Amino acid sequence: MALEPLSLAHLPTPLEAADRLGAALGLPAGQLFVKRDDCTGLAGGGNKARKLNYLCADALAQGADVLVTGGGRQSNHVRMTIAAANRLGLRATVVMSSNEPKQPSGNVVLDHVLAPDFVWAGPLKYYPLEERIAAVCDELRAEGRSPYQIPIGGATPIGALGYIDAADEIVGQLGAIPTLTITANGSGGTHAGLVAGFGDHARVLGVDVGTRPDLDEVVPREASASAALAGRADPVGHVQVDHDHFGADYGAPTDAAREALHLFATTEGLLLDPVYTGKAGAALVTYARGGRLPDGPVVFVHTGGVPALFTNTFADWVTHLPNG
Repeated sequence: MALEPLSLAHLPTPLEAADRLGAALGLPAGQLFVKRDDCTGLAGGGNKARKLNYLCADALAQGADVLVTGGGRQSNHVRMTIAAANRLGLRATVVMSSNEPKQPSGNVVLDHVLAPDFVWAGPLKYYPLEERIAAVCDELRAEGRSPYQIPIGGATPIGALGYIDAADEIVGQLGAIPTLTITANGSGGTHAGLVAGFGDHARVLGVDVGTRPDLDEVVPREASASAALAGRADPVGHVQVDHDHFGADYGAPTDAAREALHLFATTEGLLLDPVYTGKAGAALVTYARGGRLPDGPVVFVHTGGVPALFTNTFADWVTHLPNG
């Protein structure tokens, strides 16, 4: 891949042993690790910084003057894309699949601080939102601008290159390919990049958080395309997506996620969010307690997202954590 990534993220991120959490889940010492991609630095950190290293390099190469993307009201990707644009002297236009809130909270507060051009598009599902993002790009071109369209979550083969880098980091830090890596799976790019990096679908479990309806088809396609861009072999095996932990819908609170937040916080001092990492953490708990984790090292990818804890939606929910 000829495209050289930018340096928007603080890398490498730490890989930390999580033996106290592991013990609480009945795992032996030295089996469970957390990849701290909440520590990437850009506007509060999170996994999207790795993708933006490549996506923004491509945008600059194409002469873009505005980054255009979108997401839900509490999108971490939107927050970090605006910040990346500001770092690079570009404008950002963000299409939000929500009505404008009367009282901003969580990520929306940070979005306002970062000051993009907002398009409040009303409630939209995944693919109608993608269509609206494309339409906004057309409008900007008609005004003489040069937009660079970034799909929801930065989920493109170019964006997934950032998680090939992450896979290489993990192998270097661990000294081996993990037996299993667990990540929240929103739009699929993080999952796809990890698979492309490790070269095997069996090494990665993506936990569906209810964002995208066709992850089982998207992840293998994106993994193969990203591997090809990086000059790597096509990944082997079959995609692994857990669809059992997102609850009633995207962003819906679940008791299992609440318990995962409690366990991570009280055993390791790690803060999860209720939308992404909380759901992935719930899956980790389920698999560990059910004896469904393979032998060997297991890595949980902390993708960030803590601002969602500071929303009106989750304020009461968080206060009802065990012993809270």
